[in-house]
Amino acid sequence: MTINELGSTLNDMYHNASKGEAVAMIHLFGIKYASEIKQCGFNKKEIAKAANVPESFATEISKGMKLSQFVTIKDNI
Repeated sequence: MTINELGSTLNDMYHNASKGEAVAMIHLFGIKYASEIKQCGFNKKEIAKAANVPESFATEISKGMKLSQFVTIKDNI
């Protein structure tokens, strides 16, 4: 994935989240795309910028990436 594709995906997940679940969607993004982010070496702040969300969301992406070691995503997500 390119940084623009990751940014677009994060933007969609964040802005289409149900009320009260926006931050959880950022974490889910980090969980779901952790391997792509690591393999390509993308800076999390750059991903947030590409998603047109605050750069401070990079911290939340990092939290999701750390969680990816311990959780699995249900098939319907």
